[in-house]
Amino acid sequence: MPKSFQINQSHIDSFATDGVVLIKGLFRDRLETIRAGIERNMAEPGPYAAENLKPGEPGRFFDDYCNWQRIPEFEDVIRHSDVGEVAARIMSSRRVQVFHDHVLVKEPGTSKSTPWHQDSPYYFVEGEQTVSFWSPMDPVKEATVRCVAGSHRWDKPVLPTRWLSESNFYPDTDSYMPVPDPDSDPETYRILEWEMEPGDAVAFNFKILHGARGNNSDRRRRAFSLRLIGDDARYVTRPGPTSPPFPGHGMTDGQVLRDDWFPFIYTDS
Repeated sequence: MPKSFQINQSHIDSFATDGVVLIKGLFRDRLETIRAGIERNMAEPGPYAAENLKPGEPGRFFDDYCNWQRIPEFEDVIRHSDVGEVAARIMSSRRVQVFHDHVLVKEPGTSKSTPWHQDSPYYFVEGEQTVSFWSPMDPVKEATVRCVAGSHRWDKPVLPTRWLSESNFYPDTDSYMPVPDPDSDPETYRILEWEMEPGDAVAFNFKILHGARGNNSDRRRRAFSLRLIGDDARYVTRPGPTSPPFPGHGMTDGQVLRDDWFPFIYTDS
């Protein structure tokens, strides 16, 4: 069966230069599986599930992560789709490990945006070979993910914050830059965003500054995100508890992530 997407050198070059690239149709042949997994996830939330609206804010903004080992639909996509091979090519990596999955659902009329942030400062992983695939399960025009091109090469990471309380994630703020407002300075920040069809995917480096608009449409915006790491990714200690926390992992600085928790899903033979 021919693939519903094509990876070429242009994708690889854009990912290296901008830190982000659109891959049309990456999960197109897995839509029903992922949608079923999202419904299962929402019906049976995990320990990290969150509702991200304050009292009085309209709609519903649900997210949850680290569920692929208990939700068979997610595990099937991770282990039996082409996403591992695509990640290897995009990252120019010989091997690919799973880091975690993430579901983000904005119901119709949810005006709250996803705040600007980089993923990397929340994680206990450092490396240049990282990739997050963000894929909508519904057509999106304005509620799509937005990425600041080239932000994976900034000198300082962006201070991670808690989405609901808007408080700082770590007490050490000197090592981080404040969260910028890219919309206020379009001459400085080049924001990339795309209208997307179900199964399209935006691939971006963990260090890319990104966010998403609210969902003011009359349809749901279900998004499935998968975070994968490559050859140079290593465990690193952060100034406080990370998100996801993965308690009891037992790793030390400089280690490849333990493959019984973070399995390899692709190896270039």
